[in-house]
Amino acid sequence: MIADKMKPMMENSSVIRAMFEEGMKMAAVYGKENVYDFSLGNPNVPAPDCVKEAVLEVLEKEESTFVHGYMPNAGYEDVRAAVADSLNRRFGMDYGPENIIMTVGAASGLNDILKTILNPGEEVITFAPFFVEYASYVKNYDGELVVVPPDTDSFQPDLEAFEERIGNKTRAVIVNNPNNPTGVVYSEETIRRMGEILERKSREIGHPIVLISDEPYRELVYDGAEAPHIPKYYKDTAVVYSYSKSLSLPGERIGYLAIPKSMTDWEQVTAAATIAHRILGSVNAPSLMQRVILRCVDATSDLSVYERNRNLLYGSLKEYGFQCVKPEGAFYLFVKSPVEDEGEFCQVCKKHHILVVPGTSFCCPGYVRISYCVSHEQIERSLPAFRAVAEEYHLL
Repeated sequence: MIADKMKPMMENSSVIRAMFEEGMKMAAVYGKENVYDFSLGNPNVPAPDCVKEAVLEVLEKEESTFVHGYMPNAGYEDVRAAVADSLNRRFGMDYGPENIIMTVGAASGLNDILKTILNPGEEVITFAPFFVEYASYVKNYDGELVVVPPDTDSFQPDLEAFEERIGNKTRAVIVNNPNNPTGVVYSEETIRRMGEILERKSREIGHPIVLISDEPYRELVYDGAEAPHIPKYYKDTAVVYSYSKSLSLPGERIGYLAIPKSMTDWEQVTAAATIAHRILGSVNAPSLMQRVILRCVDATSDLSVYERNRNLLYGSLKEYGFQCVKPEGAFYLFVKSPVEDEGEFCQVCKKHHILVVPGTSFCCPGYVRISYCVSHEQIERSLPAFRAVAEEYHLL
């Protein structure tokens, strides 16, 4: 009854969601306070006060037919202008409202740009480990995902292996910075070198390669790290953003796609991406949330909470003998499994009521992802369980 194309997608249905649902079942049995669910990147920090104030102001002061009605598929022009002005102030760019498409979160933006540029059989390169849905998004348009193996010493992109994988069929590259699942921030030097490689290879193969910068964690950086604004380093870059993490609004599904004037044929690309947004079924981004973003465009939640969580969890796990690259961004630890089969390790963790996600889900076996966007108290309660797991593996 279902399409052949859907069958492998059903078989590879998200392990992350499955673990999250398992956590809810365990909480019903053992009590929520006795289950340590680190599976889902679901922000626990409240949205800033300006979001609630903006919602009330919009509902009380703007006309209902305007707030809840249709608007141009790319979104309200004043909202797009506010987003463009914010990017210009922060990154020294020259975006206008015509360069911004308001989207239904980052996933919508990724699908919009992939549908715009990708022909069947063309290739999209990304770096392992990566967000599992990239493979599905590329397959939506009959493209092929080409994976650059990870450098597990640093989890910075292996640029030599990257260049080797660029060929005549390469249409795009997806980078996620700061990275999910490692929390690593790709350095300015890494981005600069990547841009130089793409400029050279684009000339060699005779068509532009689009660099898609997936940036939902852009504001979540620590220890003085900065996530470079990639269009400053490579002209054919499309930026995908979501307010899910910075404003703690994952369920509201609001973000944008930014296509700078530096991109080859940017006006055609923007027009096509706007049509893609409509025909993919989004039609337009949620109208109420667009009006909220207009009022909160430069606001963030209290992101310092995540740094505090990182410091406690990373420091404790290192003390217990676990191996992990210290994350400079996002809200994940990517921890090396003490045994080759990280699935076994996940089951041992589960025995101690700890839920983590196997690295195979991110095309990087031998590791697990721990999402620390949870309460500080949950991390404190979980530490004896992590210590017990370490003792079981004789790490202490």
